[in-house]
Amino acid sequence: MSEPILVTGASGGSQGSTGRRITALLLEKGIPVRAFVHKLDARSDALAALGAEVVQGDLLDPDSVRAALKGIKRAYFTYPVTDGLLEATTIFATAAREAETELVVNNSQLQGARKAPSFRNMQHGLADRIFDWAEVGAVHLNAPPYFENVRALVRKSVAEQSSVFLPWGDGSATISLVGAEDVSRVAATLLADSETPSASSYDLVAATPTVKQIFDTLSAVLQRPIRYVSITDEQWTDAMRDHINSHALDHLSHLWRYFRSTEGRTEEARKVTDTIRTVTGSRAQTLEDFFKVNAAEFGSVPEFLRAAQNI
Repeated sequence: MSEPILVTGASGGSQGSTGRRITALLLEKGIPVRAFVHKLDARSDALAALGAEVVQGDLLDPDSVRAALKGIKRAYFTYPVTDGLLEATTIFATAAREAETELVVNNSQLQGARKAPSFRNMQHGLADRIFDWAEVGAVHLNAPPYFENVRALVRKSVAEQSSVFLPWGDGSATISLVGAEDVSRVAATLLADSETPSASSYDLVAATPTVKQIFDTLSAVLQRPIRYVSITDEQWTDAMRDHINSHALDHLSHLWRYFRSTEGRTEEARKVTDTIRTVTGSRAQTLEDFFKVNAAEFGSVPEFLRAAQNI
């Protein structure tokens, strides 16, 4: 493939960093990448060192998006959990249509609920339709929260107190999850394939553990008991207000209520998909896999993991 693939969010964020992962995966395959970054820094320098063509821009700036999409036939679109998703989607879809882009792999959210669990989730549903109406060959990756989101929520309290404080109810609620690594592998596979994807959307659900199972798994990996403490929505909101933006805080607060609700406990909500293996040819990362790879972030690491990871 001689034409570069445009990857947005290429510098990566604080959690899933799918854009950065996809850039690396494509470059490993020898596929040229135009890496769209918000600012030039050490992270963009690292992308350039890997061989990416780095372009600076803003997804809310039509001119920079239009310039980035010039000559692009395939692209990956992702937008952080903050204000501006619908505006950025409209700008990107319009520019992609003008550029006659043939495939846009869109990082979306799982849309199975009868009613959108949050305002952000509803926005993703609308953003999907914008891409569809633009007729740019949009393919939507419908993903639940990432394993990385769980890590970000609990690593500090686990490392310091071997405890988790979340408004996830009595421990019986089901939390649909997937690893950002697998979302990235699916996206990179679809972008690299010369054939048109066989579907317009892919549900990527790697695991549906209960809250109790999540922290029993973490306890087993770390070889020490991790205590789950159920707190109120108000307590969690107050604790997180100064640490995440208001858009993300609203999204997550509503998501926790959904997971605890009757609809969040249906058989459909507990359904694991085989999409990752079907698309990539290899199994999905498990929650246990993820905790083992990231054990150091939760404090002391068991001896067997130290040996395996050469820590």
